[in-house]
Amino acid sequence: MAGYRADDDYDYLFKVVLIGDSGVGKSNLLSRFTKNEFNLESKSTIGVEFATRTLNVDGKVIKAQIWDTAGQERYRAITSAYYRGAVGALLVYDVTRHATFENVDRWLKELRNHTDSNIVVMLVGNKSDLRHLVAVSTEDGKSYAEKESLYFMETSALEAKNVENSFAEVLTQIYHIVSKKAVEGGENGTASVPAKGEKINIKDDVSALKRVGCCSS
Repeated sequence: MAGYRADDDYDYLFKVVLIGDSGVGKSNLLSRFTKNEFNLESKSTIGVEFATRTLNVDGKVIKAQIWDTAGQERYRAITSAYYRGAVGALLVYDVTRHATFENVDRWLKELRNHTDSNIVVMLVGNKSDLRHLVAVSTEDGKSYAEKESLYFMETSALEAKNVENSFAEVLTQIYHIVSKKAVEGGENGTASVPAKGEKINIKDDVSALKRVGCCSS
């Protein structure tokens, strides 16, 4: 079919944000998931970047738009635009740096202040390939996630371990929430008016999301 663009052929578009301290590997998780690339020399992200990838969940085509931001304090001013419309988040710390785990609390508070209560959050302990340097045990990560009702996974963007699983799990959980709401909404039309952050209504919001991009003031 002439002019057909598979890129636009999806059932849902979900915005997922990556948050956590600078240097924990957010950008490499993003590039591993969206392009299957890892860059040992990756520089600190300036401002905001995002990439997309399409997955199949329960026979539906889900397009994930994953946003990555600088972890440094001086970029905190982007907060509200960054979180707007997010239905999922990966909250990343570095298993070899305990301070990045201690800061998870602050990131989680900020996330909850700016997003809908239904947001699906996965706590991610990255750099699990550096086993000899581990400063945060799996048990500590798991028990924090249980306490805060988060999903939890340890990943290695370097070894491509659990990267696919962590994103896929978040997207699957978001889809289940959205499809359950659609069923509950039934014929009375409530499903087509999602509360803030629950569901991004694909066709209408694509242009709005693109406008928010990295360079909007």
